[in-house]
Amino acid sequence: MTYTKKFYEEENSKILEGYEKGIERVKEICLESEKCLESKEVNNFFSHVGKFILKLADMERNLDEEYFISKSFDELKNENYDLYKELIGENYNLSYANPKYAVEMLGEGVGQLLSSFYVRIRNGISSAFKNRIFSLEENNQIFIDVFNSIKANGVDYNLVKNIITKPFLDREALIRDRRYFNEEGLNPKFTLYTDTVLSVDLKDLRYLFRFDKYISENEIRMAEFLIKYPMDKIEILSKSVVEAFLRGFIVENKDRGNRNVVRLIYSVGQEVIIKQLVSQFKGQGFECVLQEVDSTSPNKQYHYDHRFDNSLYLDEVYTKLKEETYDIGFKLTEQYINMSCGPMIFESFGEKAFSPENKKESLKLSEKQEELKRTHENNLDQIYEKYEPNDKTSFCIVALPNPEIGEDFENIFEDTLKINMMDNKHHEDIQQKIIDILDKGEYVHVVGKNGNQTDIKVKLPEIKNPQSETNFVNCVADVNIPLGEVFTTPQLKGTNGLLHLQDVFLGLKYKNLKLTFKDGYVVDYTCSNFNNEKDNREYVKENLMECHKELPLGEFAIGTNTEAYVMAQKYGIIEVLPILIIEKMGPHFAIGDTCFSWVEDLPVYNMLDKKEIVARDNEKSILRKEDINKAYTGVHTDITIPYEEIGFIAVITKDGNKIDIIRDGRFVLEGTSELNKPLDR
Repeated sequence: MTYTKKFYEEENSKILEGYEKGIERVKEICLESEKCLESKEVNNFFSHVGKFILKLADMERNLDEEYFISKSFDELKNENYDLYKELIGENYNLSYANPKYAVEMLGEGVGQLLSSFYVRIRNGISSAFKNRIFSLEENNQIFIDVFNSIKANGVDYNLVKNIITKPFLDREALIRDRRYFNEEGLNPKFTLYTDTVLSVDLKDLRYLFRFDKYISENEIRMAEFLIKYPMDKIEILSKSVVEAFLRGFIVENKDRGNRNVVRLIYSVGQEVIIKQLVSQFKGQGFECVLQEVDSTSPNKQYHYDHRFDNSLYLDEVYTKLKEETYDIGFKLTEQYINMSCGPMIFESFGEKAFSPENKKESLKLSEKQEELKRTHENNLDQIYEKYEPNDKTSFCIVALPNPEIGEDFENIFEDTLKINMMDNKHHEDIQQKIIDILDKGEYVHVVGKNGNQTDIKVKLPEIKNPQSETNFVNCVADVNIPLGEVFTTPQLKGTNGLLHLQDVFLGLKYKNLKLTFKDGYVVDYTCSNFNNEKDNREYVKENLMECHKELPLGEFAIGTNTEAYVMAQKYGIIEVLPILIIEKMGPHFAIGDTCFSWVEDLPVYNMLDKKEIVARDNEKSILRKEDINKAYTGVHTDITIPYEEIGFIAVITKDGNKIDIIRDGRFVLEGTSELNKPLDR
């Protein structure tokens, strides 16, 4: 905490006098709002939000080293809960952060507007922990201006909207925020998170509350578990992960040059592992920054309700300014970006599958805004690629269960470690046999069973030089852990059929998800989450299609990790497993960009047979040669059919021969029967 006070001292000093005056004005508003506004409901809103602002101000003022030493674990836990309690469970029904309640209390239009603004105020929790007083001051001033406007003019939607959205057109503030965002996540000297992981006693669980996150029983139980966990196993895991990260540069044929800073992204509670990981990377000559720390959401519906709050300001003026300032912010922090060699991500899984409520009160994007959003995000990706090019960086992702997964947590943790550290060489040999047959094919035909209606033919690119070229990557544990898939970029023209999932969790839960492909593009979609077809289609469009009218099939793969599948069946946890593991448990189809997006021109070779993977482009990605804005979607979502729902996966050769790889959920190709042993145990 002392460090951040010093880090932001110069920026904070510019506004400190105004900030203190603003706090006094907020105190006055809390008193005035009890009587001065015409509407009792609006009075209540300002009183409630004003008190939360004052709570954040007290936090920022009091948070220092002594704060975390002097208070007991229970005191810190209660204070953390107090920050988030109105979002938790039934409390959310009566929170202004809930657009449904806000509209009920404040009226249509202004209810959504003030609810979205309250979310911005609540995001100030992070600013308070990081001593970003200048960010708090901006929010406080908006609060004061909105109150004064309503006091003078009544509730005028347009006036209030202009005040609330004004910061999104503040050029200097946008540059400053991007610069600081990059510094917090890329500058090794920004040590707020690193100090907590490396410098405090992790056996004293009070350290958990040093993070600017909601700390649930999930994080507490995870930290308790890892403190007692055998250190030798953690060392083995850390060593395996570091080796996989480094292997990623080799298999992807990337030269990182002198880039030696690894960006760590993980979940609170995993600090014992992260501390060891930092040590392992240091031993290999790498420095680590803790870029992002995640935790259990206090309420996923809350985040879902506000996913399109940017509809209030998303227009051409904003996107042009955002792209300009995004570029400037990266240029100002280029010295740190030039040292980044990519992220090492520790995912956490086990939280209950989330099926959201679609609220009519939640803000939505117009069709014009959806189109603008797609173009805007593509432009931002191009700027990012300019400063941190994919051909110079790699990544590695690994997932571990958290205690919310249930009473078998400890056993699931052990089994997950096992599948995360399976023998690469053994699996690589078996997968090569599958690739050798796939490379003979013109199509791969996938048909479901047991209620799965999938019937799709995936067109494979033509291989001109079979002795030196292949379509499929022989993927073991490198950028993605655990091992176990062979994947390719399909040809779009000629890829046709239906992909059906009876029950699947892709960040959100989908029931009877159906995607219809025509010449490689999703042209129709639906599910059965809701009672009417309009809501079902809108749900798929907004969330899975990410507001795209159509998406290409960017990847086809066959997952071979039957050990992972058996683990999922044993504990009944398929619904809560991350895509990272699920994609290894059957054939999967990724809608959106290819696995080679932005680096299609970089030759990649399988390590076993030394053949070049030539299926790196499709008819969509190759458009980058003409217009890069037409080549990428910014989407890549893997959708996996479980083994028990596979009727067959067969290679169809040019002369019409059919060669089965999987039939009735079992590998039948010669040389692959060993993959069935876990299934038959």
